Amino acid sequence: MRLPLVIALASLGACAEFPQLDGAIDAAARATPYPVLQPLGPLLAQANAQQSTGQSTSSRVAALQTRLASLQARATRLRGPVIDAQTGARLRRGVAVPAAIR
Repeated sequence: MRLPLVIALASLGACAEFPQLDGAIDAAARATPYPVLQPLGPLLAQANAQQSTGQSTSSRVAALQTRLASLQARATRLRGPVIDAQTGARLRRGVAVPAAIR
């Protein structure tokens, strides 16, 4: 008896209008190419070369090294698990289905 009601309520969500996303991005943004990712090694070598030739100040190098350390720490955090162990265990246990809707 409750299953048809659940199905009817769930199908109401399919009646919602899909938002118009095509107009949200302007033509200039569509024409822009994706950025090219650069390997870090050559960039660091270039920074070291500029420092040794006097083209770069020590404060600029220190700022870059600080940023590098920050980005490496962020990358380390992003490599970690998305779901902590306690939540993962709870998800693996699953959901208890009430007897009323079985």
